[in-house]
Amino acid sequence: HVAGMFLPSPLSGWLVDRIGRLPVIAASGVTLLAAGLVAGFAPAESTPLLTLALGLLGLGWNLGLVSGTALITDAVPLETRATVQGRIDMAIAVTGATGGMASGFVVASSSYPALSFAGGIIALALVPLVVVRPRLKV
Repeated sequence: HVAGMFLPSPLSGWLVDRIGRLPVIAASGVTLLAAGLVAGFAPAESTPLLTLALGLLGLGWNLGLVSGTALITDAVPLETRATVQGRIDMAIAVTGATGGMASGFVVASSSYPALSFAGGIIALALVPLVVVRPRLKV
């Protein structure tokens, strides 16, 4: 999982530059959905399927982080870029910690598949945002 979060960064960066930020964000949403579906449908004793799901989770995170960071770099003036990026990094850390704690409550009150499916569906919400975003006047 952690390898999937960081090892693909050079390839992710190349994809962001080659095909664009928004298509890679959409790929992140689809990859995260795949992770949720694989994890949700995997039998609890299936180490290979759960390993695949965690690998996809790391890869989807990487695609989203690299493409999102590139969007921020494009959108923020150089003089405020470091401050904005630092605040975003802090928000990512706090959100990750909060999500990690909340996931325990979801699993305890429901199930691991429910958590997996919910996470995949939330991640899939990135795709319509990417499709609609270019048409918005921001």
